[in-house]
Amino acid sequence: MNVTYLLDTNTLSYVVKGNSQAARARLASLRAGETACISSITEAEVRYGLARRPQAHRLHAAVEALLFKLPILPWGSAEAAAYGRLRAKLEAAGTILSELDLQIAAHAIAVGAVLVTNDKALRRIKELNGTVNWASDV
Repeated sequence: MNVTYLLDTNTLSYVVKGNSQAARARLASLRAGETACISSITEAEVRYGLARRPQAHRLHAAVEALLFKLPILPWGSAEAAAYGRLRAKLEAAGTILSELDLQIAAHAIAVGAVLVTNDKALRRIKELNGTVNWASDV
């Protein structure tokens, strides 16, 4: 069975910084048919964080090494359409999430990926193709 896992920003951060050995181990142990990737939205968030810490050379190197290994999915029209539908539905239900979290969730929906997140609010989005929390030790 082929499964695509889209790592959200907190999961990527846990892996890079070593805050979750469980998440690191799960990423390192992907099985045949499993793929891990990130959204270009997550890349933007991570690069913003790096820009705020220009002296953190080890962190920069660790992020670049991981970004080199992980496929980065572009944001396009299908993702924008999923975002519009998702945001309208959540707002109608009185559920407000951050713009970037909504964009990452919409990206996962658009590509049919399982969202890897430690964010409980994201795990409640029913339109997702599932969620998992690899950072069980955080």
